[in-house]
Amino acid sequence: MSHRPDETVQQISAPLQHAALAHPLRQRLLFALSSRPSTISRLAAQLGANKGSVSHHLRVLGEAGLVQDAGTRRVRGGTEKYYRRTADRFFVAEPQVEGTAALFGAVAQELDRSPVDHLLALRHLRLSPAKAARLVEALAGLVDETEEDAEGEPVYGLLVTLYQQAGA
Repeated sequence: MSHRPDETVQQISAPLQHAALAHPLRQRLLFALSSRPSTISRLAAQLGANKGSVSHHLRVLGEAGLVQDAGTRRVRGGTEKYYRRTADRFFVAEPQVEGTAALFGAVAQELDRSPVDHLLALRHLRLSPAKAARLVEALAGLVDETEEDAEGEPVYGLLVTLYQQAGA
């Protein structure tokens, strides 16, 4: 899979990583951290969650190597700790049911909260293995080649999958 040179891609393969991804709030935290580092307080407010829960889930993501410390800042006699993702993109080579279910659940929550219209389509196609491989390559290319706008622009989520139906 190709990617832009200025972008980091992290492969998800360890059981601890799959377990960390198997919770919708952790998925939403990763979404929230996609644009810039943030604090527990800001993340809690943004996601409508309590700070204790956000702290716990950030710790789990950190232990799985998906989130890391992004520094601190002194404010009004206290210290704010910032967190960031360890990569711009995560690539799951061998998806596991729990993590995939959590990912779809988190995407569903984001779709529900989206302030603008979105695209959600499901289509079943009869394709030869060769044609399916070309489609995967084309979709991956489209995802990889889409250039982002400047910081401050709205953040959009993109989830692309092509799978063969079992028993089909």
